[in-house]
Amino acid sequence: MMSKENFQTNNVTIDNIRRDLVIGSRRFSNYWWACVLSFGGIGFLLTGISSKVQTNLLPFINYQDIQFFPQGLVMSFYGIIALVLSLYLWACIAWSVGGGFNEFNKKDGIVRIFRWGFPGKNRRIELVYSLNEIDCIKVDLQEGLNPRRSIYLRLKGKRDILLTRIGQPLTLEEIEKQAADLARFLQVGLEGIA
Repeated sequence: MMSKENFQTNNVTIDNIRRDLVIGSRRFSNYWWACVLSFGGIGFLLTGISSKVQTNLLPFINYQDIQFFPQGLVMSFYGIIALVLSLYLWACIAWSVGGGFNEFNKKDGIVRIFRWGFPGKNRRIELVYSLNEIDCIKVDLQEGLNPRRSIYLRLKGKRDILLTRIGQPLTLEEIEKQAADLARFLQVGLEGIA
């Protein structure tokens, strides 16, 4: 049975096994942009088609106000591009590209990093390392116009493996807490936090 101390939103710790879930492409911003591009693309494409066939396909657009060449043609082109981009986003969401988990198993002495990729031969991306190969937990903090706050698993030999999700950066407090909790669980050093 899991106690409240061992259960957090994206982290589950049971019997010396910690599993951190990674959302990947199924985050709110991707749903938002997929919807916006879908509706916008359909609107632009129907407006362009309306100007060509001389029929109002959308009730709030008068086809007589739009000439097919060049406005209708350009709107059709923009609509097709938006629909292709939205199709790509919906496919990434459906396939859960980038989603997965980071599992730290003290019982078996392994670290398992798992992510879903695009369909094909390499759909399942899985990295497995021994806990003995872990040098430390590294925190990368870069402030500025495009801030980056990331947690890395540093292996002996100075190879860094990204553990945090891509997207909206976590607050400084959240990143410090997650890194400290992970370093404490693995009983390794913490690098990058003064």
